Amino acid sequence: MNDTDFPVQKTDHEWRALLADKIARGEAEPLAFEVTRRAATERPFTGRYEAWWQPGRYHCVACGAHLFDSDTKFDAGCGWPSFWRARPGAIVERVDRSHGMVRTETLCAGCGAHLGHVFDDGPPPTGLRYCMNSAALQWQPR
Repeated sequence: MNDTDFPVQKTDHEWRALLADKIARGEAEPLAFEVTRRAATERPFTGRYEAWWQPGRYHCVACGAHLFDSDTKFDAGCGWPSFWRARPGAIVERVDRSHGMVRTETLCAGCGAHLGHVFDDGPPPTGLRYCMNSAALQWQPR
């Protein structure tokens, strides 16, 4: 999937402005643009949602798409928020060969924002671990 295949399209300037506004209002973390648009990764155990256990929904910080529900979140001990299931159709996957390894990158199906990676070492019932950057997420109460 190419970056132009996503329904929500903005220029880098528009994404930067939108995320800067969210950061100024306390709705996004300072790394939001670098993580979502440049595939950066926050340091482990530093994101606001890594140890956040309130019931609610996790949305893409860039476009607002509903990605995960809190009842699928678990403590993987890896330093990033982890989920065993994404909302159906919310995530697009692609092969990531960066950093000398092969991984499966996860992107928001709405806007193509980099979210993190998915691994096959998660708990039942899926066996998946969606390892996400807090900076790519925005939590909302139910």
